Amino acid sequence: MISNNILFALGLTLFAGLSTGIGSAIAVFAKKTNTKFLSTSLGFSAGVMIYVSFVEIFPQAHDLLIKSGSAVPELATVLAFFVGIALIYAIDMMIPNAENPHEMHSVEEMSGHKEKQLKRMGVMMALAIGIHNFPEGMATFTSALVSPDIAIPIAIAIAIHNIPEGIAVSVPIYYATGSRKKAFWLSLASGMAEPIGGLIGYFILMPFMSDFTLGLLMASVAGIMVFISVDELLPGAEKYGEHHFSIAGFVAGMAVMAISLLML
Repeated sequence: MISNNILFALGLTLFAGLSTGIGSAIAVFAKKTNTKFLSTSLGFSAGVMIYVSFVEIFPQAHDLLIKSGSAVPELATVLAFFVGIALIYAIDMMIPNAENPHEMHSVEEMSGHKEKQLKRMGVMMALAIGIHNFPEGMATFTSALVSPDIAIPIAIAIAIHNIPEGIAVSVPIYYATGSRKKAFWLSLASGMAEPIGGLIGYFILMPFMSDFTLGLLMASVAGIMVFISVDELLPGAEKYGEHHFSIAGFVAGMAVMAISLLML
C-alpha cells in the first residue's frame, strides 16, 4: 500500500515546495504588498492545519497505534504529538531572529536597507527556510502515505503558507541585486527542501515502517502543524495589520476543511 503512494506523496511535497516560487514572482513584480491577501491566506492555512490536526490526524494516529497492539496507545499518541512540537521548536530556536522565516517582510520595508545587508538577509533567509521546510516536507509526505485524501488539503495549506516565505527570500535579494532571476531561483531553491525532506525522512524510516511507526509519525505531524500555525501563520497574518481578514481566513480554512472531511 505504501509503495503505491510514494509518487503521489512526492508530488504533493513538490507542489508545496514550488509555491515559494509564487511568492517570489509576486514580490519581484509587485510595487506594493497586498496585505489583505497575505493575511487572509495565512489565516486560512492556519485554520486548515489546526482543524485537520485535531479532528483527523490525531485520532488517526491513535487508531494506528491501537491497531499496532501498543499497550498504551493514548499515552504514545500524546507523547508523539508533543515530540513533534519539540522538534519544530528546536529547529526554530537554532535560526537567528533576523533570518527566521517567521519574520515576514514586505516590499516597502526593503527600501531603507543597504545592498550588502539585503543580499545577506536574502541568502540567510533562503537557508533558514530550507531548514525549516525539512520537517514540513516529512509531514506532507507521511500524511500522503497514510491518507491521501487528508494529505491534499495539508499540502495546499503548506503551499499557501510558503507563498510569504518566498516573498521573504526574494524581496531582499531583488532589492540587493536588481535581478528578478536571482531572486526567483534562490527563493524556489529554498522550497525544494520540502520534497527532499520528505524523501530523506522516508528512506531513513522505511526499514522501520509499521502501524506503530506510522501512528507515531502522524501524531508528530499533528504537533508540527499546530506549532507552525500558532507560532508562524497566525502571528504572521496579524503582522500584516489586517486582523479581521486573518480571522476570516482562519474560520474559512476550518470550514473548508470540515466540509471536505464530511464529503470523504
